[in-house]
Amino acid sequence: MKKHHAPALIAIVLYKTFVASLLTVTSIALIFALKNHQVLEDFSQSYLLERKLNIIEFILEKLLILNPKNLLFSGIAAAIYAILTAVEAVGLWYEKNWATILVLVLVSISIPPEIYELVHGITVLKLAVFITNVAILWYLLYHWPKHGKGA
Repeated sequence: MKKHHAPALIAIVLYKTFVASLLTVTSIALIFALKNHQVLEDFSQSYLLERKLNIIEFILEKLLILNPKNLLFSGIAAAIYAILTAVEAVGLWYEKNWATILVLVLVSISIPPEIYELVHGITVLKLAVFITNVAILWYLLYHWPKHGKGA
């Protein structure tokens, strides 16, 4: 018999999968930037970028102000968080109690810094992430007995 998942749970799992994918790409990009720091620095000073590719120039400027140790730390942290987020998504899909608790703890921890960020400047992305996390927190708290049946 095929198990039916609530639409909200499917949305949370898809959101977590999307976040895990973004974090994976970010981790790979940071590690790539670390391994090619000098090449990126040389490229940023080349004639090719002169007023032509503003978005690439912006990204390179942000990457190059980070020293290699910060790039390595950020790349590893993004990879660990990507794995953790993927584990959350799989655990929620199979309605594991530990996954519900893990998501509740991690989302609860993230809300105060998100409020701080919103107080210091609201953007559409910050507001969307905040609202999404509050909705996830509310849904999982409200439906906890229904989800998390397994160990």
